[in-house]
Amino acid sequence: MNRLPLDQAGLKLKRCHKDMLDLCRELEAIADSLPDAVDRQQCLQVARSVCRTVADAQKVEETMLFPALERLSSTLTTMPATLERLRFEHYEDMCFAEELQETLLALGRGDRGLSPEAIGYMLRGFFESVRRHVAFERELLTPLLAMSWTTSPARSPSA
Repeated sequence: MNRLPLDQAGLKLKRCHKDMLDLCRELEAIADSLPDAVDRQQCLQVARSVCRTVADAQKVEETMLFPALERLSSTLTTMPATLERLRFEHYEDMCFAEELQETLLALGRGDRGLSPEAIGYMLRGFFESVRRHVAFERELLTPLLAMSWTTSPARSPSA
C-alpha cells in the first residue's frame, strides 16, 4: 500500500476540515435567516453540496487517517473502539446529510409547510456535530496521525 507523505496527508485532511467548516458556516447562515430572510438560492446551492462535501471528507478520513491510526492499536488499546465509533458516526452523519439535503431542497423551492423551528434545530444539530468532529480530529487524531507516521516503519512496496 502506498502512503502519501505526512505533509500531503495532512494537507488533504486540512482541506477537508476547511470544506466541512465552510459548510457549517453556510448552514449556520441559513439557520440564522429563518424564518423570514431565507435565501432560497443559497439553500439550493448548499443542498447540492452537502452530501458530496461530507462524503469527500469521510473518504479522506477512512482511506488515510483511519489506517494510520490502526497502526497505533498495539500502543493505544482503545483505538479499535474509537475507530469503530467514528465509522458509525460517518454512517449517521451521511444519513443526516441526506435528510438535510432534502430539507434544504424543499426550503429552496419555497415549501411553506416546513417548520422553521424544526429546520433550525436540524441545521444546528448537524453543524454543531460536525464542528465537534473536526475539533476532535484536529486536537487528538491529527497529532496521533503524525505519531503513527514517525513511529511505524515505512512499508516497502510489494512486488
